[in-house]
Amino acid sequence: MTQDKRQKVRQVLIITLILNIIVLALKVVVGVMTGSLSLKADALHSVTDSANNVLGLVTNQLSSPIPDRDHPYGHHKFEAIGALGIAAFLGIACFEIITSALNRIFFGGNPVKISGGELWVLIIILGINIFVAFYERSVGEKIGSNILIADATHTMSDVWVTISVLLGLMAVWQSENWNLPILKSLDYLLAFPVAFLVLKSGWKVLKSNLPWLVDEMAIAPELIHQIVIEVPGVINCHNIASRGLLGRQVFIEMHLIVESENVKIAHEITEKIEAKLEEKFAPVRILIHVEPLEYESSQITYD
Repeated sequence: MTQDKRQKVRQVLIITLILNIIVLALKVVVGVMTGSLSLKADALHSVTDSANNVLGLVTNQLSSPIPDRDHPYGHHKFEAIGALGIAAFLGIACFEIITSALNRIFFGGNPVKISGGELWVLIIILGINIFVAFYERSVGEKIGSNILIADATHTMSDVWVTISVLLGLMAVWQSENWNLPILKSLDYLLAFPVAFLVLKSGWKVLKSNLPWLVDEMAIAPELIHQIVIEVPGVINCHNIASRGLLGRQVFIEMHLIVESENVKIAHEITEKIEAKLEEKFAPVRILIHVEPLEYESSQITYD
């Protein structure tokens, strides 16, 4: 039976939204106090974290797995759309990071001034981000929520951003003591590899959700055929198709020829098939079209 896990997803998103707002506020305050462009860019990145949580709450409310009259296949794809929205936010964050770094290179700016206390605030921020990322991913994998896993991926990109900013500002803090003025440039040079990491995170989110939205094959038809053909009474199984995501919801359809003298026996055979497929790929919804013997086909799936 399809389970509605939205309440747990909503609870996690609300907790992470509160934490992300705290992180955002701290970054803005420290960014203004130090004049660090990289930290201000990092704060912009954190804006997307909070926006992602709000987006997740909205799409989670719409993504009920329970079918209804208007959505007989459920509403799972709303969650995938939400995950793609997060990928778009990752692209925006990447653009902001690169723009900030290029502005610093070509146009310069006011010197960055930072104290040990402000560095400790950044370390606290880093700890909060790491907690949020692992918390969301842990719950997301446990209950099979794409939106939580995607948001955890985004938050991990924020972790790397904060680490790069922290390293850059530590270098700025020690540059005078070590008599190495070049260390001041780390405040923005480290932004480029971080932008790459953000872009990579966005690609991972896209890669994991696009197959669901375009109804890509969920299970190899040869595997389904192998399971079905072993059921006693099955003569032929062809035109097999599947879509969805394993572990979330899979839809399977096939054409079947069975050794049966009446509808009742044919029905019993199809129920055995459904039980075997449910055991292997649950949750799954299966549509079986029983055909007469002369319809036998060697075409397992669609070419």
